[in-house]
Amino acid sequence: MDLKLSDRERDLKANARAFAEQVLFPREVELELKGALPRETLDAMRQAVIDYRLNGINHAVEHGGQGYTIFEQTLINEELGKATGALWAVVWHPADPLRHGTEAQKREYLVPSCEGRRRGCFAITEPEAGSDPRRVRTRADYRGGRYYLTGEKWFVTTGDEADYIIVHAHVDGDPDKPTLFLVDKNLPGVRVSRNPKFMHTYVFGHPEFIFEEVEVGPDKVLGEVGQGFELTKDWFVEARLQIAANCVGAAVRAAELANEWAAERVQFDRPIRDFQAIEFMLADMAVEIMAAKSMLYRCAAEITAGMDRKLVHARASALKLFCSEMAGRVCDKAVQIFGGRGYMRENPVERLYRDVRVDRIWEGTSEVQRAIIGGQIKKRGLETYTGW
Repeated sequence: MDLKLSDRERDLKANARAFAEQVLFPREVELELKGALPRETLDAMRQAVIDYRLNGINHAVEHGGQGYTIFEQTLINEELGKATGALWAVVWHPADPLRHGTEAQKREYLVPSCEGRRRGCFAITEPEAGSDPRRVRTRADYRGGRYYLTGEKWFVTTGDEADYIIVHAHVDGDPDKPTLFLVDKNLPGVRVSRNPKFMHTYVFGHPEFIFEEVEVGPDKVLGEVGQGFELTKDWFVEARLQIAANCVGAAVRAAELANEWAAERVQFDRPIRDFQAIEFMLADMAVEIMAAKSMLYRCAAEITAGMDRKLVHARASALKLFCSEMAGRVCDKAVQIFGGRGYMRENPVERLYRDVRVDRIWEGTSEVQRAIIGGQIKKRGLETYTGW
């Protein structure tokens, strides 16, 4: 069993690290203090994504992407996750369901999205529907050969930057017909009701959208009518893998900064790392990161090798659960080691502390992940998680 990274994998990881340190890190404080970055800065960052070959890392070369494996994507996302303010979001990952589009849809949406000429967002959550997608009230009524979408969507991440929306709706209001629709944002009837502020700073927004009789043709159905839940589930799996990788990266950066500070900070005539209280925190942080990274790399390698789709779904939940909660614990200890300085927004550990809190909520809460894991144990046995 060879657990060492190949030369190619090390190069990809180093390239992503250089991008994070040279393109993302220098913008962190400006974003935090001003709440937004100028358009010219975002445009320059978009070009940098292309220059570093990080555009469309999750899609095939023939569609304008990089054709990286799940394991290679994981290495990249780990490094990007070290940036605060969710600046990793400037690196676009066109939604997984787009690969199931028609050839015309791929030409219109997937290819330009991979190339950075278009950007999409995914609209699922509603005021009354979050973890339970059957409670979705957004409907797509079929009349005269056209669909008319009506409803409200919340927490549409990057919806302010996107020019099209993948909308999860129920055809004719039937929860047994969940369907995805490609909706251009400039269509009549699409509007933003508000763009709320959240605990974390985020380079883009999470606006709330209203759809009022938005007319689209059958050519805007992504996949098949009734296939929406399965395609959305695939998107959730991909998103959970990315979140897990981002969380590991955030934890690594927080631990590294805390470790450096503990060696520099002198109290009572010696570095604070010499006090067992600090030393034990650093030890716990290191072990948690080691466990999470081992789990992350193993799952990513197994998926790359062709692991059964149902197992992928099961293990992605375990991965997202453990890595998101691990990152919260590590970042909390990093803030504690820095003391008052760790509570200042100019300090990356303070920003990471706020950033990672949402990772226990979005794309499936920790409680939802536990429910999925429990159900998988009941259905497939404990060896789903304990077997090799």
